[in-house]
Amino acid sequence: MAETVKRKQTGAPGRRLSRDLIVQTALAQIDRAGAQGLSMRSLAQELGVEAMSLYRYVHGREDLLEGVVALLMGDLTANLDEQLSEHWQGFLQTVAHEVRRIAIEHPKAFPLVATRHPAAPWLRPPLRSIEVVDTFLSTLIAHGFNDAQAVDAYRSFSSFLLGQLLLESAVRGAETGPVEEPLDEGNADIPEGDGQITLADTAPEVRRLRPLLSEDRSDEEFEVTLEVLLDRLNRDLSQ
Repeated sequence: MAETVKRKQTGAPGRRLSRDLIVQTALAQIDRAGAQGLSMRSLAQELGVEAMSLYRYVHGREDLLEGVVALLMGDLTANLDEQLSEHWQGFLQTVAHEVRRIAIEHPKAFPLVATRHPAAPWLRPPLRSIEVVDTFLSTLIAHGFNDAQAVDAYRSFSSFLLGQLLLESAVRGAETGPVEEPLDEGNADIPEGDGQITLADTAPEVRRLRPLLSEDRSDEEFEVTLEVLLDRLNRDLSQ
């Protein structure tokens, strides 16, 4: 009996309960069944603990989903290196293929990256991590882009990835609508998700270019993207 109680308090044998373990287990559950069915209770059951013990490490389901997004973005950050290519085109290809790899490996979790409100309104899914955006901007600027061109590239590149990879995720069986947010079982505080974040010294380009990133240019972006598509179709037709 004592052994059973101990297992319920600390989790499965050989695994010490931690935020990292909880978030990784949540991602594995989402990979199997999608985010809609994830709950603190189902997670606790898989970990072999009481549901309330999870709240020592996560603030509730909302915080848990944010943790999953952060885990996926951390995977992207770990595989980005601005020195991988001498050319900005090669860097963008690396970014695109790394994001696509995440979408393919975790098709049922990728819509979280694509649809959840980012930490600040000027961050865009799926390139929604401050670290990723800072690497993106600093790399393009180092390759000759001016500030406005680098920000425009971030906007258009994000839109391309979002549309293409969200569609791929849907084809692979993902629910692409926003995850419904039921009340947390433990009445956990829901973290404020928008705007008021402190930019550390590790993201100098994001901090410097925040005014440009905050501009709403959606109408112009839509028209430019549409024109690019029409031009490509016209070239195909004339060949």
